[in-house]
Amino acid sequence: MHDLVVAITGASGSIYAIRLLEVLLAAGYRVHLTISESAALVLSRELGIHVDLKNFKIGQLLPEDSDLTSESALAAFIPDRSSFADISSVFGDPKEEGVIYHHYKDFTAGIASGSFLTSGMVICPCSMGTLASIAGGHSENLIHRAADVHLKERRKLIVVPRETPLSSIQLENMKRLADAGVTVMPAMPGFYHTPRSIQDLVDFVVGRICDHLGIEHKLFKRWGDE
Repeated sequence: MHDLVVAITGASGSIYAIRLLEVLLAAGYRVHLTISESAALVLSRELGIHVDLKNFKIGQLLPEDSDLTSESALAAFIPDRSSFADISSVFGDPKEEGVIYHHYKDFTAGIASGSFLTSGMVICPCSMGTLASIAGGHSENLIHRAADVHLKERRKLIVVPRETPLSSIQLENMKRLADAGVTVMPAMPGFYHTPRSIQDLVDFVVGRICDHLGIEHKLFKRWGDE
């Protein structure tokens, strides 16, 4: 099983993180997950998902379909979760199976060290504050430190910023990270695959993340496909 780090920060677009986790777990990856305090607020505001950062359980973040109501924002955004059903029951203990959770202030976590091997890290969505901290080399929490580790170890690091418009400072930070080898992938869904739902737009962005992680998928129709 391959290890990947996924960090969720306080930018809008938390649905991208939820879908990415579903896809990674369905693909058999072990995910080292960390969530910022601001991300928890956004998850609650955007999706009605309430996570306890001190007593985290994967079912809080990936509820089973039976726990969702028709008015649920998650059900509205991602109505077709059939191929990723019952992930939370399959990976019942996040500390032992599919998801290994690390509190965002826990610098004793393995992902804080370059000696801990991973196949890469994705920050999705990535807030402008997180982007600035990584670009400036500041390790104020585990998310920043884990990103710094992936930079210094020359491992795959993908950031998925979601902000508009962008200031010159934010653009300079993105360029600085791109120059350092980071894949900067703003959450900008395409439309050439003729999307018909919010899920189609979300799956496009998640699919492009998977492309850069080398994970096969069929989340969207590719340009040139019949």
